[in-house]
Amino acid sequence: MERAVICIVKRLDQAERVVGELRDSGFESDPISVLFPAMQQNEPLEGGVLRGALGWLVSIESLALPGLAPLIAAGPILAALSGLAAGAAVGGLASALVGLGIPAYEAERYAGRIADGEILISVHTDDSDMRSLAAEIFEKAGAEPVKTTGEATPV
Repeated sequence: MERAVICIVKRLDQAERVVGELRDSGFESDPISVLFPAMQQNEPLEGGVLRGALGWLVSIESLALPGLAPLIAAGPILAALSGLAAGAAVGGLASALVGLGIPAYEAERYAGRIADGEILISVHTDDSDMRSLAAEIFEKAGAEPVKTTGEATPV
């Protein structure tokens, strides 16, 4: 089972620094997920187009989920959320996060924080050294809470 290291940051520039550090430390872009509202500091982000380190991530998309403001997503979390956007699942953002192996009580908390404008970042890897490095980068950037979780296996 693949595991993920997850954190929350409060600002887009902080997310840029974290993703830049991950990139500079040798992480590939594919296993990195980022999720946040499409409005940042009262400025809309146009169609998921991001510059800098966040622009390095693959598969960045803007999503409209039932009952939520538009979100920007990249990485493995995008597939889980795309299912919701297509109507393949119900239960909202917290359910998608549970599908990634996040315990329900934490998924609800993360969903609330994202709805409040904060940014979720995760790194998905089976390599314990890379998970430790990601957690170190998250903590150095002042991200919180830093958690490691196992991902649910798709049915």
